[in-house]
Amino acid sequence: MDTTVANTSEENKRWGGGIEPLKASYGKMMMWFFLTSDSLTFTGFLAAYGFSRFKFADSWPIADDVFTHVPFIHGNYPMIFVAFMTFILIMSSVTMVLAVDAGHHMNKAKVSLYMFLTVLGGLVFLSSQAWEWSTFIKGDYGAVGTHAGNILHFVDKDGNRVALKDFSTAVPSDRTYHATKDGIWFTNEKALPSFTFDEVVAGFKANEDLLIRTTYTAEGTHHKTVLSRSESLKELETKGKNVVEGANLIQNEYGAPLFANYFFFITGFHGFHVSIGVILNIIVFFNVLIGTYERRGSYEMVEKVGLYWHFVDLVWVFVFTFFYLV
Repeated sequence: MDTTVANTSEENKRWGGGIEPLKASYGKMMMWFFLTSDSLTFTGFLAAYGFSRFKFADSWPIADDVFTHVPFIHGNYPMIFVAFMTFILIMSSVTMVLAVDAGHHMNKAKVSLYMFLTVLGGLVFLSSQAWEWSTFIKGDYGAVGTHAGNILHFVDKDGNRVALKDFSTAVPSDRTYHATKDGIWFTNEKALPSFTFDEVVAGFKANEDLLIRTTYTAEGTHHKTVLSRSESLKELETKGKNVVEGANLIQNEYGAPLFANYFFFITGFHGFHVSIGVILNIIVFFNVLIGTYERRGSYEMVEKVGLYWHFVDLVWVFVFTFFYLV
């Protein structure tokens, strides 16, 4: 009888959980539950993106043709800036690990330093993402949309993109921008593109070295189809509809509208998570400075916020892989 009671007591102690199930505090367990549910959300979004990309694989934009910009540097540098963003975010995870380790040793000075570096890394990443969004929205080269909803890019004979501003020819037009300040009180339209469709066509005809690249991948290659000069003229004149500059939720110069929709939604959702993480890190950083966790005798809050920060870093690795590498 005594042996049975002893065994039962031992089992309750081992599996009952109490205030520390699995030897983790209540706060850390709840953070793990939240991260598990949030990971399922991101999984659903990325799976939807993957299915769409597979379905429209022949017309999906190639990342190396889209993400080619670097701040303050003119030229075509595929993926360089995105790689920099990824490096900064991963390094912020390293500093967070060092902050947690310093907390285990009750080293307030080091926790403060590493938390500051983590916050700084998060702010740099968010600033970089904001710049990338603005560049994506404004565009750089411009393109022409067709009646079928496709996009026509302009390239030289070497296959390099050519901006509309480099060849468009001015054509007299009485088209004006409608705005309420001009007395047309019942309508207010978006800003007109830099060039009209007729100006683009005239400039294309005047430059014999220009060709058109479609959004469809050439068979057996990973490159978009480039039309001959005669095919380019026919495609532009018979199927061209309007000038497209940058990206929005309806049409974008990079290709399939669905690509921009996914880009804005998924990277924006991740950016929102990073913003929340930066705010939490700032709060914890100031609590460290004023000695809150020293008085508690534990830096567990740093560890809990660290779990969230590692999660958003890990999610970015998958977002980076899906959007930029695959």
